[in-house]
Amino acid sequence: MKELIGTGVALITPFDQQGAVDFKALEQLVNFQIEQGINYLVVLGTTGESVTLTKSEKAAVLETVVKVNASRVPLVLGVGGNDTQSVIMELQKVNPAEITAVLSVSPMYNKPAQAGLLAHFSAVAKASPVPVVLYNVPGRTASNMAPSTVLSLAQQPNIIGIKEASGDLAQAMEILRAAPKDFLVISGDDLIALPMTMMGGHGVISVIGQAYPAEFSQMIQSGLEGNTDKAKKIHYSLMPIIDMIFEQGNPSGIKALLSIKGLCSNSLRLPLVAVDQSLEQRIEAFAKKAD
Repeated sequence: MKELIGTGVALITPFDQQGAVDFKALEQLVNFQIEQGINYLVVLGTTGESVTLTKSEKAAVLETVVKVNASRVPLVLGVGGNDTQSVIMELQKVNPAEITAVLSVSPMYNKPAQAGLLAHFSAVAKASPVPVVLYNVPGRTASNMAPSTVLSLAQQPNIIGIKEASGDLAQAMEILRAAPKDFLVISGDDLIALPMTMMGGHGVISVIGQAYPAEFSQMIQSGLEGNTDKAKKIHYSLMPIIDMIFEQGNPSGIKALLSIKGLCSNSLRLPLVAVDQSLEQRIEAFAKKAD
């Protein structure tokens, strides 16, 4: 699916100082991403604090993004969880006229074995009205989707790719080496997005790209085109801020940066809290220098 090659951005959900969803800031953020050249948007994923949103809030966030986007870029919707039947019920609500694909995270907490992951995602793929992108993020789910499992699932026609966020470049290369030609291998880690792309990957679903969409998109596009000098220059310039935004958790770091850039407040929902003053000052210093 060529629409999902390049730079996708994992949208935050902005909140106002009272903790309500800030729809005006969300509109501003969506326009900023598209106008600065990202390739697609990911809505209601981990970075969007989706686990703290009510069903009605999720519906309103999605409705807002669909309306503001106005079909300018593809939309990928986060639909995942650790109860397969609940995920299937959520998938039944997905509108193929609005959503290009769903991003479905590996089940967390109950830690299924590889056979369980195969069965879960086979059921998800069968139920989904749109193509499925797997999401492997063992740092959050406490279980790793093995390359052999990914490659088995890649044979299913409705599973079109994986957001690989294990942080293990060797694991990513094992998938890249053996995956079907049209199977998308997308980085879920900003720091190794360029190396993965240059080894044959198809881009990134980025967090830092939300604050620097033009720069990160240029980096990934340069990597896809084999322009290593340009890509490396951007990569190394952004390395410090990538480290900083994840230092005290995601999306605490990116919200601090977006707040400094005037795109939204730094409000989060418990159990997440804002970064401390020391980190905020370092983020601000980088942002001022970069701008």
